Amino acid sequence: MGMPLLLLLLILVATGPQAGRAAKPIPNLQLMTKEGGSSRIIQDDIIKAINKHPNAGWTAARNPYFANYTVNNNTLLLFIAYIKTFISCLFGGLNNPPVQTAQFKHILGVKPTPHSVLNDVPVKTYPRSLMLPKEFDARVTVARVGHLVLWSVSRINISLSVNDLVACCGFMCGDGCDGGYPIMAWRYFVRNGVVTDECDPYFDQVGCKHPGCEPAYPTPLCEKKCKVQNQVWLEKKHFSVNAYRVNSDPHDIMAEVYQNGPVEVAFTVYEDFAHYKSGVYKHITGGMMGGHAVKLIGWGTTDAGEDYWLLANQWNRGWGDDGYFKIIRGTNECGIEEDVVAGMPSTKNMVRNYDSAFGVGTAIV
Repeated sequence: MGMPLLLLLLILVATGPQAGRAAKPIPNLQLMTKEGGSSRIIQDDIIKAINKHPNAGWTAARNPYFANYTVNNNTLLLFIAYIKTFISCLFGGLNNPPVQTAQFKHILGVKPTPHSVLNDVPVKTYPRSLMLPKEFDARVTVARVGHLVLWSVSRINISLSVNDLVACCGFMCGDGCDGGYPIMAWRYFVRNGVVTDECDPYFDQVGCKHPGCEPAYPTPLCEKKCKVQNQVWLEKKHFSVNAYRVNSDPHDIMAEVYQNGPVEVAFTVYEDFAHYKSGVYKHITGGMMGGHAVKLIGWGTTDAGEDYWLLANQWNRGWGDDGYFKIIRGTNECGIEEDVVAGMPSTKNMVRNYDSAFGVGTAIV
């Protein structure tokens, strides 16, 4: 089977219709409003369609973060964004962040992982005898030291560099700012490690040399040099012990989160997802936009008896429910249960916060 056909099949598997949905998707009736040859991602017609749907189960609203985002590429808008970002960065520095005018699809960079790669990735499962709570939230349940993504809620506090992963992983991870493969990013953690954000920040702090993955900018160069003086690149590396997939059965996913902490999941994003505000999301209307990776941190059941996953997005706290969202659990909605990956942190170069009789401090282990 040729690679293009294989990738097509993977895309179809990830985005095909799911069984058992509580709400039947309504037809896409050309909801997008044309502006200058492009379409705004935030659309009043979609908001009305969701909020009037009797079985939607979630509420839609306008998200100011996407006010200037378009669905399709618009060269004029991107050029204007480039000029505004340059001026903003030149005169305002980090206190005046880049202008958020972009193509919505540009921020959806998850690519279907080649089958040849998946064959080499171990898959974790758990015994059905393992008892799990009916609801779980890693934000309020401080688990044992687990996944790298759990560091912010455990006693280990390390902020890792996005720039290292995007710029230095290269073809191993995908296409830099244009997206990549989640499992390969975890393998990069294992083989190469990732430096701290202080060493290599996402936004350059000297002259705004590169404001991150804005559409008008290419992938940053991999310089392998800390931006902070007296910091050595290799000494600031942190590692994962392993990289693996979690079986797509909800019990296995729940067990992994309960035992080791949050996991990374990828799913297919449709236009209506950009409008999510609250409730348990399920796709209702709008076209397919692309793949997206988020952090799954828990699960629960609504008062109406609908099972859901609890996830953290990265579209700022003004989006969704304070930056979080729920999606229906157990039906593989939008492929949310198909691509679950994680890894366990290594103690190499790890900085631990500690309390002792002599006060609070840090130690490198």
